Amino acid sequence: MKLSEIRTPHERFHVHTEQKFAALALHARQIINGKMTVPLQLAGAFGAAFLAGAINSVAGGGTLVSFPILVALGLPPIIANATNTVGIWPGSLGSMWGFREELRRVNRRMFWLLVPAVIGGLVGAVLLRVTPPGVFTALVPWLILFATLLFMIQGPVQKRLRSVEAAEHAGAKWMAVAIGAELAVAIYGGYFGAGMSIMSLSVLGLIGMTDILEMSVMTSTLACAINGIAGLLFAVAGLVSWPIALAMTTGALFGGYGAAGFARKIGKVAVRRFVIIVGLTIAVVMLVKLAF
Repeated sequence: MKLSEIRTPHERFHVHTEQKFAALALHARQIINGKMTVPLQLAGAFGAAFLAGAINSVAGGGTLVSFPILVALGLPPIIANATNTVGIWPGSLGSMWGFREELRRVNRRMFWLLVPAVIGGLVGAVLLRVTPPGVFTALVPWLILFATLLFMIQGPVQKRLRSVEAAEHAGAKWMAVAIGAELAVAIYGGYFGAGMSIMSLSVLGLIGMTDILEMSVMTSTLACAINGIAGLLFAVAGLVSWPIALAMTTGALFGGYGAAGFARKIGKVAVRRFVIIVGLTIAVVMLVKLAF
């Protein structure tokens, strides 16, 4: 039915909305099947994942850079989110390998957090799967803004957590609190992901971890579990653009391992400032776009 054949504004609005979502669904299917993938998109996806992998290996917050780039490349937000989750997942593996010595030093009891990580990642992925595209699109700028604000307060939060003796956080009570908190983090991570590592850092601080390198590699391990189970569900649900995801996989591996040294050289402060500026800019631009 054509809009010109509809008389009432109410009917015109609903038909226009249905047509818009039908076009969005067709666009998403074409992207997923690789019919609209061009070399420029693949190159952009590789670069986005490389940058995200490098940032995640040192400061966290890489998704704040890679996800908006995928949206800018033409992917619908839900497809971009699912593809980003699958694409940057190997970056966690690269980071774990790059910091394997620190991973060996991590207290074995910390690995109990992998249980809520897997469960929460699955729940979050299911929530994304059932969220209408229009609702998620409206939520995206707020999610990015929320993740950026978390990233901004990470330093003070960690300083506060480390100001308390680790022994005070070593008991079963704090471990139970940490498991519950990590479950909530994983649900958020399976749904969106940006800022997830920052939350996990705070959880690790709750149970007495103080070595920042050990904390970083442990957050990579948790992210690997969360994104792994969420990515598996996204793949089964047909939400992943595989040509772009494969380009991102290569970029994330090189970024997570190879670029970690470069990121260290320019300094953690510089990396953090870059991520904050990108996150705030993108959130504001997307909010303005929604408003108009």
